[in-house]
Amino acid sequence: MSIRRWITTAATAVIVGFGLMVLPALAHHSSAPFYDSEKRVEIEGAVTRFVFRNPHAFLYLDVAGANGETSEWQIELGAPVGLRRTGWTPDSLPVGMMVKASGRPSRADGSQGLCCVRMTRADGSPVLDGGRVEERVQPPQ
Repeated sequence: MSIRRWITTAATAVIVGFGLMVLPALAHHSSAPFYDSEKRVEIEGAVTRFVFRNPHAFLYLDVAGANGETSEWQIELGAPVGLRRTGWTPDSLPVGMMVKASGRPSRADGSQGLCCVRMTRADGSPVLDGGRVEERVQPPQ
């Protein structure tokens, strides 16, 4: 094999390898089309389910509205691998636990969802001991 052919083969392998590493990152979607970054909603309710699976974990709360009726809200969280790195487990939010959450509301008509949340226990303490209660940059009010 000539040196020129060997260099071409090696360069091709490097480019293909780089592409295989970068493409999954490019495939991840933004939350902007799904959640309104100009608004902020605050809710408080009891955990009904905590779905801790890929690609994103979801928390479901029963929230009492102004009219006294209870409705289910869905909160989109990060990927379980990232949540585990900060100490979260599937048992971090047991059914019945009261939590407060604020974040960007869903854009879909008739849906009740949040993303990019700040979440605490009902008394304002962090959900996890040693966990951060507030984001570094607060979303708009």
